[in-house]
Amino acid sequence: MPPIDIAVLDHDAHGIPAADYAAELQRRLPDREVRLAATPDERRRFVREATVIAGKRFSVDDVEAAQNLRLFACNAAGVDHLPLEALADRDVAVTNASGVHGPNIAEHVLGWILAFARRLDEGWRRQRRREWRRFQSFTELAGSTVAVVGLGSIGEAIVDRLAGFDVSTIGVRHTVSKGGPTDEVVGYDDLPEVLPRTDVLVLACPLTDATAGLIGETELDALPTDAVVVNISRGGVIDTPALVDAIRANAIHGAALDVTDPEPLPSDHDLWGFENVFLTPHVSGHTPKYWERLADILVENVERVDETGEYANLRNQVA
Repeated sequence: MPPIDIAVLDHDAHGIPAADYAAELQRRLPDREVRLAATPDERRRFVREATVIAGKRFSVDDVEAAQNLRLFACNAAGVDHLPLEALADRDVAVTNASGVHGPNIAEHVLGWILAFARRLDEGWRRQRRREWRRFQSFTELAGSTVAVVGLGSIGEAIVDRLAGFDVSTIGVRHTVSKGGPTDEVVGYDDLPEVLPRTDVLVLACPLTDATAGLIGETELDALPTDAVVVNISRGGVIDTPALVDAIRANAIHGAALDVTDPEPLPSDHDLWGFENVFLTPHVSGHTPKYWERLADILVENVERVDETGEYANLRNQVA
């Protein structure tokens, strides 16, 4: 059997099988031996032999067994779960999937914002009742202000897609000097100052010590009563009891949540009972183009290594 250049570990992404990723890589790199590690025996052998391994999870034992490994291409944006120190000791480059989710999550957010503005949820309810009775929209997006907390690839994709709606945008990020595509960029410490003029608050930041519980009672009270909160980051960024209280008291117009705390959301949780709370079960990251976009990154890096002979300065390289 020929030597294995790229081993794809059998880790699905949003329910899409890794076999599709292996097939996409083989199609784009016909001169490479790309194999899917579909069984435990294949995984052990392929980890031992491959120069490049693509997957989501990798252990210290895997690092020790990977005799030829030069690049671990992580299928996820976050890499904190990986044994980065052990990989670095072996001089293994690590890349992530940053940017892959941007377009689809941005569309998810825009769908929710438009649903609130045009009250499409009320239209769906009346359709289910077969009730032909007119209703009024809530607002128009034009002239409103959208604050996006987190200006990584997802936050920037959201801002880019808002550009055609004639809205003002505020970006909130840790390092203000990095700037961003928004009309205004402020730091996390300045968030309380921009909330009173925010019509739509979109949370697109990672969950860290600094962002855990970032949006609580004080922040929700600072928002206008007709504001909407959208969370596609992590549930822990919002104080859930405070959000429930704000919804119940009509302190904000509504919320759209792809992530919750706790998660999964228990069937008896109060959030299920509000008509002005839209819930999806952490699915905004799904796209049928996931493996295609991830292959863009890995194929570019393989070609870069072919040109330079170095596993350095790769696209999305984190270590």
